[in-house]
Parts: sequence; structure tokens; C-alpha cells
Amino acid sequence: MGSLQGKRALITGGANGLGGAISLELAKRGAKIAVHWFQHRPDQNTAQDVAALREQVKVLGGEMVDVSGDLTDEAIVKNVVQSAAAGLGGLDILVNNVVDILGRRTLGEMELSFFNKVMNVNVNTMFLVTREALPYLVKAKGAAIVNLASLAGRKGGHGGSLAYSTAKGAVITFTRSLSAEAGPQGVRVNCIAPGLILGTYFHQTHTTYESAQKTISEIPLKRAGNPQDIAEAVAFLASQYDGFITGVTLDVNGGVYMA
Repeated sequence: MGSLQGKRALITGGANGLGGAISLELAKRGAKIAVHWFQHRPDQNTAQDVAALREQVKVLGGEMVDVSGDLTDEAIVKNVVQSAAAGLGGLDILVNNVVDILGRRTLGEMELSFFNKVMNVNVNTMFLVTREALPYLVKAKGAAIVNLASLAGRKGGHGGSLAYSTAKGAVITFTRSLSAEAGPQGVRVNCIAPGLILGTYFHQTHTTYESAQKTISEIPLKRAGNPQDIAEAVAFLASQYDGFITGVTLDVNGGVYMA
């Protein structure tokens, strides 16, 4: 479990749900973590989630700092990344985990402002954070970036997810392109494309029980995924900070889609 011993990782959206599972898994494997969080939903107490995660990391004997801010704001992104790097003494790993579908709308129902907001949350945050973090990762002389895409970016998603699927397709392409650009500088860039992952706010809010059951019936492994399935995949790619895997999208979906 010490495959990331002493490595310094920034996880965006890392306080709860999928991000919380990723943060904890990296800490279990020995990484020092900077957990980014932002309170944007009135039905969640994200500060409380951060405190709970801190206690879990403390029990593990690990190190954690937290940084907060709206990552769609360029000035805030600069401060978040600088604070994370200062708190950890540098960065070896970046996990871009901030995602949201925001709502299901068909093309005819969609306003430009909604489309732009989906792109802001899912693509622009990744671009801004990665741009600011890259100098620290290059300095580490062997680093890893793991981006969170989606099966929707492969298949086009369910009804009403056109904007989200487009954004996640962009994440996959961003990963491939940046891997070629950053590879000579010693930075590996990979991507995870989760399928149906239950137990997250995303699917609790935007996926009906009937839709989930239909999807599960079509999965060869006959079950939905859970946050730990994704956390372990992220930890594997994060451990490739000096490995030979870059530019790949790892599909974690129980076999429902095989690229």
C-alpha cells in the first residue's frame, strides 16, 4: 500500500463522493494530499466532509492540507494551486476530478449559457488547474496527471446529456494531446472514463432508479461500479509518475463498453 509513499497529490473536488474516495485511497498508499473543495450546493456541508476526511487521513498517519475555491475563476485557480504546492512542498500528482452534468437538456432546450456553464465546470477547470500545476509537476522530474472523463465521452451518454458528453469527449482529447506535449518534460497524462458509478451525488441527482437498473442489466459484470472502483484505478495511474503509460483512457465500466 506504500506505492505512493511521500508523493504530493492535489485532488480537485476531493472532499466527498468520488473525489473523497480518491483522496483517501491516495493517502492510504502513502501520498501527502492537498484536497480542493468548494461549497456550491446548499444540500451538502462540504466543510464537514473535509473535516471528516482529515480525521481519516490522520488515523492513517498521513498528511493533508485543504484548499478551497471556485475553479471556474482563473485568479482563484492560481491561488488554489499555489497554496496546495506550498502546503505540500511541491506537486508530483494532479487529479482533475471536478465534474457535473448540471442538468439534462436536449439541444432544442439548451441555451448557450447552459452549454457554456457545462464546459466551464468540466473542461475549463481542468485546463486552468493543469496549466497552473504543470510547472510544479515538471519540477518534480517524474509526475502524473489523471483526468476524470466519463463513459458519456465515449458513447454520447443518455438522453439530455449532449453538453456533458461533449465536455467529457474534450477531456479525453485534452489528455491525449497534453500527454504528447508534457511527455518530454517527464509528466505522464492519463484519463479515467467511469461508467455507472452509484453512491455519488451525480447519479443520485441525475439518474433515475429505472435508468440505473436498465444500465446494470446491460453490464457484463451485472453490477454498477462504486467510488472505490474508480479510486483504485486513479491510484494505479497516479503511481505511474515514472512509468511508461501515458495518453491512455482507462475505461472502468464493468465491460459495458470496450474500446
